[in-house]
Amino acid sequence: MLGLAVRSGNLVGGEFSVDKAIKEKKARLVIVACDASDNTKKGMSDACRFYKIPYMEYGDKESLGHFTGKDIRASVAVTDEGFAKALLRSKEEIDG
Repeated sequence: MLGLAVRSGNLVGGEFSVDKAIKEKKARLVIVACDASDNTKKGMSDACRFYKIPYMEYGDKESLGHFTGKDIRASVAVTDEGFAKALLRSKEEIDG
């Protein structure tokens, strides 16, 4: 699903770009790697809470990078509402 979001131009990656998408209220979902630093996790989760954007931790930096076609990514932001809802739904099914 993340690969489709990348190909359609609805995913940004990297801490600076994700932070910018959050502050510009373009992010519809933020995903942070489970092995990201505590500072990254706290900063992203606090910003998401403040701007009321769904936040989740998933996989590791290498997997997030692989899914997005990059080497390593600690965080990504989905900018399309449809993709965000689909990803949240699939996460709930896995957890649930």
